[in-house]
Amino acid sequence: MDRGTWHVMAGLPLAIRLAGFGLRRPRYANPGRNLAGTVEAVGAHVTGFAVGDEVYGTSTSTFAEYAAARPAMLAPKPANLSFEQAATVPVSGGTALQAVRDHGRVQAGERVLVIGASGGVGSFAVQLAKASGAEVTGVAGTGKLDLVRALGADHVVDHTRQDFADGGTRYDVVLDTGGNARLSRLRRALTPRGRLVVVGGETDGRLLGGSDRGIRAALLSPFLRQQLGTFVASERAADLIALTELIEAGELTPALDRSYPLSEVATAVRHLLDGKTRGKLAVSVSPARMHTPGTGSTP
Repeated sequence: MDRGTWHVMAGLPLAIRLAGFGLRRPRYANPGRNLAGTVEAVGAHVTGFAVGDEVYGTSTSTFAEYAAARPAMLAPKPANLSFEQAATVPVSGGTALQAVRDHGRVQAGERVLVIGASGGVGSFAVQLAKASGAEVTGVAGTGKLDLVRALGADHVVDHTRQDFADGGTRYDVVLDTGGNARLSRLRRALTPRGRLVVVGGETDGRLLGGSDRGIRAALLSPFLRQQLGTFVASERAADLIALTELIEAGELTPALDRSYPLSEVATAVRHLLDGKTRGKLAVSVSPARMHTPGTGSTP
């Protein structure tokens, strides 16, 4: 679970309603998206999965004892993770992978700044940038700096006391996974030909809620030597497989703050909103089971 769960529930910012999550009321009464569990049944045309397989991935309405998932959205669960740990990976880990690999194009030896380094996407982005051979600086609040260091960041910046854009260090890549800094400030943190990827943002705006920064970045980028942009993450099994390889190699570990039983989902969401979450939250279902429909069928 991450802050995106609340956005889907609340329909805020309003732009999320136009993205297919329901105009007047939530399209999905159950906002769960991530899952990890044991396959209980498979559709007639499913190949690659069998009853008893341990898998993880994405679907809809996953805050439940049983969940249905399309095979194309699943992959074998990393052998060295618990179900609770694995369930925190798909959406945030996949988003971070696409930000670091596909859009940030992080290379060995580059300096990378991760804003929101203690959050769901940021905690994965720090580790993925390190696995790429970069020198990583993580930005977080005072009480979360120890987590960012534990994730492997070479340097940390306390955003309550320091300005990451003070000119002291310039970065080849800036990954903004949840801040609200103006584009002009983010650009000051970049090298003359640096790359900015706006992965998310949190503001009080009811219409766009911070996503306007990404739009403006993409519009401004063609006129600059610096490369500015944003993206909408895709959910795909190929990324899960890539993440599994890194997890099983010991280069990527989910930062699990705590796990709540299914009966306490509301409490978990309230904890999510208090701003004190370190990494990810999980909802634990025992036993964790799912059904994989046949290809092309509706879960």
